[in-house]
Amino acid sequence: MESWDVLVLGEGPAALRAAIAASDAGARPLLVSGSSVGVASGFPPISGFSASLNETSPSAHIEDTISAGGDHTDKEAVARICGSAVEALSELERWGLVLRRSKDGLPHMADISGHSFPRVAGCGDSTIREVTRTLEEQTMKRGINRKSDLLPVALVMDNNQARGIVALDIESGELIPIQAKTIIVASQGYQGIWNTPSLGPGNGLVISNAAGIRLKGMANVPMHALTIAGMGMVLPMDILGSGGRIRKESGEDASPVEVIGGEPCVLDMRSMEKSAEGWFENTQSKVLDRAGLDIRNDVLPLSPMIVSTTGGIPVDDHCRAIFDSGKMWYTGLYAAGRSAYTGMHGMAPLPGNLIMEEVVTGMVAGKHAAEWSTNSQFGGHESIQQAVSSSQKKIDQMFSSEGSPVGHVAKALSSAMRIIDGSGDQASMAMAQASINEISSLGLRVTDPSRRMNTELVTALHVEGLLSLAKLISSNEEEE
Repeated sequence: MESWDVLVLGEGPAALRAAIAASDAGARPLLVSGSSVGVASGFPPISGFSASLNETSPSAHIEDTISAGGDHTDKEAVARICGSAVEALSELERWGLVLRRSKDGLPHMADISGHSFPRVAGCGDSTIREVTRTLEEQTMKRGINRKSDLLPVALVMDNNQARGIVALDIESGELIPIQAKTIIVASQGYQGIWNTPSLGPGNGLVISNAAGIRLKGMANVPMHALTIAGMGMVLPMDILGSGGRIRKESGEDASPVEVIGGEPCVLDMRSMEKSAEGWFENTQSKVLDRAGLDIRNDVLPLSPMIVSTTGGIPVDDHCRAIFDSGKMWYTGLYAAGRSAYTGMHGMAPLPGNLIMEEVVTGMVAGKHAAEWSTNSQFGGHESIQQAVSSSQKKIDQMFSSEGSPVGHVAKALSSAMRIIDGSGDQASMAMAQASINEISSLGLRVTDPSRRMNTELVTALHVEGLLSLAKLISSNEEEE
């Protein structure tokens, strides 16, 4: 059985930054992901990176974040994370991130709705891709070990202490046990419940929930305003800071809030700043290829959708997984990025804060996990072996002749969850819960009998996991 100081689950900015921080602090980290290297570069381009770079202090950034999130915002978390934004962005730039620049040579800071001051830096529509590429280069320079196409299927806890994981080797079909002193859950969000499972399987939260970790904020599902109606195509909010405008059918200007509220609106990019056009070439090409619309001449019909999530494992200021209202720690377990619930976003994230939070929390979690692992010991060998056995039984059950096809279950789940809009309406929750219980009773089966390179099995595991999170969300049985 392999044993590692720090085990990082995920493939995006949070996971990569956590592995870098752990390595720099002297630990031996291992990155584990069910996806191939570089897949995070294709994550939806939600927005750039918010940081109070041209301000005397982060106070206005903090206030804007709290205003966007409302009463449910954790003000201490906001101050802590926003206060680290400038340092995190500067570090990425030192490592080679090429930011869009203004005429004075400084990073261009986009003025986007919700911000009282221009503070969203980025690389046009390629920010998530370029941040991921920069961090991947840093992991390679440090010689950080990485195992791709290894899907975690069980988190092993022993008396509220993290001991390791069981992962499915997608290529061979075998289950691999991995022991660790500390584990950082930093995988994708669970937005796949409302869309396609591959667009957000929430794997880290799935195995955490199954291990008894109490999750928080799961029912809060923020909508993204800049998605093209009928296409599911996500455009970055940075467009609004470069001359793009949201308009109502009457031609009046509108805000993202009105789009999310259901007002029929379009995105008008015909007056985009000339200096910005090169930074949004991918958007122009993608819209033309998929929608047949030319952003230089046509307006784009908007229909908001869920493209990211903010619920997850409650964490403290060291990104340690906590319970009992923060009084207790799941020893050795950490969370970062979309797997962590920091409380900083409240009811709605401020544009640019999601990717910023990923990088900052990844850095914090990796550093503390490495320090903790220095004086901790390996353990839980028997518990890990038991988890291998139970995981094998679960997978074998999927190959039985009973149950519904994977695709059918995924579509039914997506339809059921669209009833939930994040408002907390009890009637909607009850309707969704009834539908989800009915879907669960049908079971799920894999038709491809092969155990090697079985992508249907991977999808089935994703769907089964999302189904468990859907039950949690609809029943509202999360940590208060």
